[in-house]
Amino acid sequence: MSPNSSATEAPTPPITPEKFTESDFQKGVPRAIPSILELKKALPAHCFQPDLTTSFYYAFKDLALVAGLYIIMLAMELQPYTLLKWAYIPIYWYVSGTLMASIFIVGHDCGHESFSNNSLINDIVGNFMHTIILVPYYPWKLSHRHHHKNTGNIDKDEVFYPVREQHRNKDSELMIPYFGLGIGWIFYMFKGYSPRTINHFNPFNHLFIKHSVNCIISMACLTAWMGLVVIPYGSAYGFSRLAIHYLMPVFGFMCWIVFITFLHHHDENVPWYGDEKWDFVRGQLSSVDRNYGWAHDVLHNIGTHQIHHLFSKVPHYHLEEATKVFRERYPELVRKSDERLIPAFIRIFHMFMDQVWIPDDAQVHSYTLSKKSL
Repeated sequence: MSPNSSATEAPTPPITPEKFTESDFQKGVPRAIPSILELKKALPAHCFQPDLTTSFYYAFKDLALVAGLYIIMLAMELQPYTLLKWAYIPIYWYVSGTLMASIFIVGHDCGHESFSNNSLINDIVGNFMHTIILVPYYPWKLSHRHHHKNTGNIDKDEVFYPVREQHRNKDSELMIPYFGLGIGWIFYMFKGYSPRTINHFNPFNHLFIKHSVNCIISMACLTAWMGLVVIPYGSAYGFSRLAIHYLMPVFGFMCWIVFITFLHHHDENVPWYGDEKWDFVRGQLSSVDRNYGWAHDVLHNIGTHQIHHLFSKVPHYHLEEATKVFRERYPELVRKSDERLIPAFIRIFHMFMDQVWIPDDAQVHSYTLSKKSL
């Protein structure tokens, strides 16, 4: 259980948007919806307040669990039963990779200033948590904020957005099946998502230029981690053990991030808006809530994505409570799916690839389940 013990506040009367139905919302109809201030007033005020003790509890818990799995891996290598040792390896990769995704999400909270109310603490913890899983914290923080400021915007969002025909070319049509999962994350880190390219390892990229010093600090952290820990570990114990102990779990985390990011912003009838039709609330509401089963709590409730996008400063340990209130008061705005995750990912990927190219003048685009994408 979380050590958080905030008291529940008195409920606020629901605010109902006029002349707006669930059907309208699902189809992306540009009708009046509540303002961001109205939505915020409907949620308990304490949900917006991080608690430093609680935040550090989750950070240390995630690190301890990863360390524990690693120690078990070392113990397995010492025992004589080869079959048992090899049976543990894929379990280790999967569970440790999932926990590394949870480490990423703690750093993600730091990037949103929801880990604490102190920016320096956020950046120190964020740099540490992201460095150990090979993520340049500050450049990612900036590109991710850009994503949050433009969620659901065809012309400005950061990744997996529909692409206008004018940007279509042979290179952009090349797509590894299912993004290659973790391979897709690596490409995104170095190249971004075409046609709006970005290199997260270049502190002088146009998106980072005003924050180059902070980006250089994050790059220095990565360089130090690689030079003082990762490379010496490989030199001492061999590349195969480095891959088994560390690189494969990191790749597992990368797979999770592609999986999560794609599923939270795509499904049948989820609208994307051209810049002329887009506004902040409508764009954030185009996010999709999903439940990750056994991993839902492990991944710090990141599946409660609508509230996270509407209010990114809500700490992860308050997302479930805030989501419950939001769903009770605005049922017509809720967008969630209980579909099994892997079938959903396969289905939506094919639908995405079938319909990702859109007319240059499109102002609202929703994916539909065509025969070709079945």
